[in-house]
Amino acid sequence: MFGKTNKFYHDIVECLIAALEARDVYTKGHSTRVANMTEDLAGKIGLRGKELEKVHIAAHLHDIGKIGISDQILNKKGKLLNHEFEIIKTHPIIGYNILSRSSRLREIAKIVLYHHERWDGKGYPDGLKGLTIPLGARIIAICDSIDAMASKRPYRSPLDWQEIREEIISNKGTQFDPVLVDEIDEMLWDKWRKMYLNSY
Repeated sequence: MFGKTNKFYHDIVECLIAALEARDVYTKGHSTRVANMTEDLAGKIGLRGKELEKVHIAAHLHDIGKIGISDQILNKKGKLLNHEFEIIKTHPIIGYNILSRSSRLREIAKIVLYHHERWDGKGYPDGLKGLTIPLGARIIAICDSIDAMASKRPYRSPLDWQEIREEIISNKGTQFDPVLVDEIDEMLWDKWRKMYLNSY
């Protein structure tokens, strides 16, 4: 996608991620794990070359909008109150506004904007439904949810891997694209489980 300037843009991506991780303890490692799973699943369904690279970069940057969220909310030790969660829900829009300033990143910006949309139309920020949600955003939504459940939070321990798998499958066709969930075979589930065993 970036041709000769690929390394330059990759370096910018790394800097943006580092800036976010400096503010948000939870995000440290999160973007990398989500990007790795996203690349696996995107490759599994046949994305190659520039399309695969675009989705992979979007996965790295999916939470970049959290830079615009206050530390008081971002690093709160405990569950968010309703009004705090509404503020957190603005991070895809903030991320889109940051990334869309570059004409080369506008397709990535749209994936970032919609990574919290749901297959059934009950997500945010625009309530997109089904195939109207960009493919990259649908892939990231699954991988982001897996990492959220597999990660330790101040208010809960990580879920058991079997529980995570059952949760993803039970939300097939409601929260997640059913075809994409079905594409996660035994090999991918096992690869991801081992990644988390080595991460903590």
